[in-house]
Amino acid sequence: MPASADYDAAELKLIIAAHQSLEGPLLPLLHAIQDSFGHIPAKAHAQICDALNITRAELHGVISFYHDFREAPAGRHVLKICRAEACQSVGGNELAEGLLSKLGLDWHGTTPNGAVTIEPVYCLGLCACAPAAMVDDRVVGRIDADRLDRLLAEAGA
Repeated sequence: MPASADYDAAELKLIIAAHQSLEGPLLPLLHAIQDSFGHIPAKAHAQICDALNITRAELHGVISFYHDFREAPAGRHVLKICRAEACQSVGGNELAEGLLSKLGLDWHGTTPNGAVTIEPVYCLGLCACAPAAMVDDRVVGRIDADRLDRLLAEAGA
């Protein structure tokens, strides 16, 4: 993800052109846009819809259905907390709710300093080490409140 997630219409046009001829281009196109800008800018919606001949409602439905698509840039780090059953069974819900309350955030919220965005994820494959979380690309098992505090401190939150 770029340091600045500014919208660039010329860059968007190139990304669309590279994906427009694919069969079923919407998901690969949205991933490429998010990789480039860090999110799917609202200003890009009309250009995407025109290029793919879809309605804004269809585009919004796809963006809002898939949890990995963002409509605003994420923080410098993303902390994903597992919400699946194995993690729930060992206190994952309480841990997550406590963290959100402590930070004053909702899911997909970003700390005021822009350091960390908190997101739900539905299984990280560490069921035997639940509860689990992921900071950027690093998966961490057996998390508790103290370990979450250390992860947040490392991320600058």
